[in-house]
Amino acid sequence: MSTPLENDPSTAAAPSTGHRTGRTTRPPEVDRAAASRAAVAARRARAAVKADLAAGTRSPVEVLDTATGDPAGPEGTLRITDFLMSLKAIGVTKTAEILTRLPIADVKRLGGLGKHQRARLREFLLERFERARTGHLTRLVVLAGPTAVGKGTVARHIRQNYPDVLLSVSATTRVPRPGEVDGVDYYFVDDTEFDRLIADHELLEWAKVHNSHRYGTPRAPIERALAEGRSVLLEIDLQGARQVRAAMPDAVLVFLAPPSWDELVRRLIGRGTESQEEQRRRLATAKVELASQDEFDARVVNSSVPEAAREVVDLMQVRARRQRRAARSSGR
Repeated sequence: MSTPLENDPSTAAAPSTGHRTGRTTRPPEVDRAAASRAAVAARRARAAVKADLAAGTRSPVEVLDTATGDPAGPEGTLRITDFLMSLKAIGVTKTAEILTRLPIADVKRLGGLGKHQRARLREFLLERFERARTGHLTRLVVLAGPTAVGKGTVARHIRQNYPDVLLSVSATTRVPRPGEVDGVDYYFVDDTEFDRLIADHELLEWAKVHNSHRYGTPRAPIERALAEGRSVLLEIDLQGARQVRAAMPDAVLVFLAPPSWDELVRRLIGRGTESQEEQRRRLATAKVELASQDEFDARVVNSSVPEAAREVVDLMQVRARRQRRAARSSGR
């Protein structure tokens, strides 16, 4: 005999269906104001990192190492593009070139780099910035590159904007081009005088360029400037750069490269200062010069003259001082 309680359907256990009842669980409330404040704080922290890099108060290698240890911190969440463009002498064009060479995708953040990407980036940063960071500043930089790449144009920009740099004036046996001034662009000498300079050991380096004219760098002004602690830039050809490396091993050799071969040809033909035969001879030499890039300590692509000049001068850690008297320059 059953009791009323046992027969009361309101008290019977509901069968198990494996499904939730009509009641749903709501997700926790999001504090949107707090999330917004956190996002703003994170952006400000990354901006502070970039400002420190730009000012030179933090080492790029130290920032990379911090990002590796704390991927969620301001260093770790900093985009690789923002990181590189915060560094001295690295702009949009150079950033793209670096990322292609390493290679690293431009959407990557420092804390999200792979092991090999991080190693390649660290090696690049050490090579480019560690010398200046530890106080061993380069005082002699040699700028070389193929014909028509714009070495003279970059040198003139440096002369006008970075007067703390002494740009050497080369001696040459060729005739002046339109607008060139003796003693400013070159010392124009004949073969007899050039022979005397060689015999008296007055040239730091000299070479016959494009199988035609001779060029050389007077030794005395360079040695005097270095003794005074000044920064010196030599704008010379490949042969001369090799001679300087042998004579002064501490010199840094910089290869000025064109954006492309077609652009180099366009520049040479466009300046209209050589005959077709001379153009062919210079382009043949340019192929040899372009193949020698691995001999150099640094490579600068001359897509923009101001940016290329800044990259070259930054190797000496020299700032622009427009109010100072400009030093003299030469080109080859």
